[in-house]
Amino acid sequence: MTAHTFDVPFDSKEKTVSTTVGRSDFDRVMVPNYAPVNMVPVRGAGSRLWDQEGREYVDLAGGIAVNALGHAHPALVEALTEQAGKLWHVSNIMTNEPALRLADKLVKATFAERVFFANSGAEANEAAFKLARRWGHNTGGAAKHQIIACTNSFHGRSLFTVSVGGQPKYSEGFGPAMGGISHVPYQDLAALEAAMSDATCAVVLEPVQGEGGVIPASSDYLQAVRALCDKHQALLVFDEVQSGMGRTGKLFAYMHSGVVPDILTSAKSLGGGFPISAMLTTTAIAEHFAVGTHGSTYGGNPLACAVAERVLDIVNTPAVLDGVAQRHQRLRAELEAMGAEFGVFSGVRGSGLLLGAVMSDAWRGKAKDVQMLAQEEGVLVLQAGPDVVRLAPSLIIDEADMAEGLARLRAALQRLVA
Repeated sequence: MTAHTFDVPFDSKEKTVSTTVGRSDFDRVMVPNYAPVNMVPVRGAGSRLWDQEGREYVDLAGGIAVNALGHAHPALVEALTEQAGKLWHVSNIMTNEPALRLADKLVKATFAERVFFANSGAEANEAAFKLARRWGHNTGGAAKHQIIACTNSFHGRSLFTVSVGGQPKYSEGFGPAMGGISHVPYQDLAALEAAMSDATCAVVLEPVQGEGGVIPASSDYLQAVRALCDKHQALLVFDEVQSGMGRTGKLFAYMHSGVVPDILTSAKSLGGGFPISAMLTTTAIAEHFAVGTHGSTYGGNPLACAVAERVLDIVNTPAVLDGVAQRHQRLRAELEAMGAEFGVFSGVRGSGLLLGAVMSDAWRGKAKDVQMLAQEEGVLVLQAGPDVVRLAPSLIIDEADMAEGLARLRAALQRLVA
């Protein structure tokens, strides 16, 4: 493998040493909590990536639903470089113009009246869960602290968020688990109703369960959950870290159902690749985060907010959102046709440009094989568990890239069944 070479100073005489880096260096210098593939990307443009060897890939993974506008979008590059020449960081002892502009636009575009900025989906969810607990304490006393979430959900990797997420594989070995958290099956209204009481401070849901298998919740279910929350005076928290910012064809997935949450979290596509997240809520609920109750050193960073503002300006337009629905139809139809031809997919589910092709019984557990064969054919896809191949491409992926990516995926499936 040909590695990039960097000249770096190593002593006061400003001598340079030639340092090459490649995939093998990961195993030498990085904590082994990831198992990255062998290729190392070095450049991206639109929906294409190039690795150290100069090989090109069509990106249908989008950095796990992050690169909403693809790689190196000129408008985002412009926003970042323009802000970089002005102001990088001032801390939350002050505020800054990009943060205020972005917050104002998010408020105007959603149900929300107040915004809290952080750096990742886990941090946004941490803030949401802490706010729900503080709201419960202030309105119902210490006993009103129960959070109910769904099995196979995913809300982040902090201790609080893995405790709320319903996947033991992410929380085992980090005990004791945080208390006051219950789990019920996704879309099982009877189980949720049985679990709720006056001690419930919040119900947490992904409108489209992402890591759990790309499963959209029905509007009827979400409406019934809203009613249960109202009955028990509990907050409804929507985790839209993966489904938000145009991913489903609306700015946020809650807009499809007409069900308005009390708290919503956003990350991933919000910055189009630049780290930023947001927690959105109402004025009445936000007041329970008084001065000093929560914070984030880098939350509301001017660089991140400048980029995210430009992402929002581009994504929240009829051209982009309508285009998501059109691309959804094309990708879904092609995946269904491949499933019928090769017998590898039993169905396709999802919303907008968050799609999951479910492996058929004969190919259960083989989503990783599809992912690796696809990479060898020059197209990047994802898993959502061992039985679902997930696609989350750029919201503005063009027809030529879609066609080429699908052709390469088809070649990978041909190799799988050969």
